[in-house]
Amino acid sequence: MSEFSAIQMASGPSVSSNLLEAGKLIALAAKAGAKLVALPENFALMGESEFDKIEQKEIDGTGPIQDFLADTAKKYGIWLVGGTIPLADEDETKIIAACLVFNDLGERVARYDKIHLFDVSVPGTDEQYRESDTIAKGSHELVLDSPFGKLGIAICYDLRFPELFRKMAAQGMDVLIIPSAFTAETGAAHWEILLRARAVENLCYVVAPNQGGFHLNGRKTYGHSMIIDPWGVVLDCYKTGSGFVISDVDLDRLQKVRASFPALQHRQIFHEGKPND
Repeated sequence: MSEFSAIQMASGPSVSSNLLEAGKLIALAAKAGAKLVALPENFALMGESEFDKIEQKEIDGTGPIQDFLADTAKKYGIWLVGGTIPLADEDETKIIAACLVFNDLGERVARYDKIHLFDVSVPGTDEQYRESDTIAKGSHELVLDSPFGKLGIAICYDLRFPELFRKMAAQGMDVLIIPSAFTAETGAAHWEILLRARAVENLCYVVAPNQGGFHLNGRKTYGHSMIIDPWGVVLDCYKTGSGFVISDVDLDRLQKVRASFPALQHRQIFHEGKPND
């Protein structure tokens, strides 16, 4: 059994200020006993313009945001899931929204590039988003080994595409970690429903750090960062503003649930409308 924590922030356009805030919250979570801490999407930068992140992009493997993640993980002896940071892409007009994972020695052990890009008009509002204008999409899911079981990493809009998580479940995912920046409107409508569905469908824990509050660029994000167990029970939730949630992730209980309720083993793969034998 290990304590996992999800950090909630209301990040702004100053990278240094955001890193200072993230560092304080990580320190509090570590002091509370967290062995793995996850940051929200865009934790280091929520620019006044979507193009600000292109100016702040880092080359993979070097830069102040990556140094912060490595140094902080090592300082507190925790595994750290670094939300998303803007990494340079071959196309100089775009960045890669990358989630980097560091172990308790400060070593980077994994990278996931956001696959599904948020190109939508939010119903009932004048909000429009075109992430594909500034972000190059990823192409591969990520499930990695850790001392806390197999971790699956996804990002925000990915949450709406259940087939991604079925692939991850087939690779043995025990805990889904999904850094996000859900809008206030879409979050109020769908955030908890989707998170709990993913936990129940895949019989896994879900750790969901989210942006939560008002941002200097005029955006409002939903917050409600939470940790959910494989039966769909919300173990902890932080509604709005900066803070964190923390809860046990019990792999022994997870295996007992999966053994007594073997839905993953009962899954049928359909081809041309018929299940495989």
